[in-house]
Amino acid sequence: MRRHTSEVRKVKKERKMGNKTVIKSGISFGSVLAITISWSVNHSIIWAIIHGCLSWLYVIYYAIFR
Repeated sequence: MRRHTSEVRKVKKERKMGNKTVIKSGISFGSVLAITISWSVNHSIIWAIIHGCLSWLYVIYYAIFR
């Protein structure tokens, strides 16, 4: 019985580690949102890239001051 539960735990850890890898290698929702807002306001690719790097900071700034 103990061997079975340890195997199940091992599989769960592998699944969790797999999810973290996908999240780290992808673009976040905050970045996409910041790029979209920046493009709609400024129509500039350079500003969209800068705001995409700042992601949630720009989204919060936009929500407060606009």
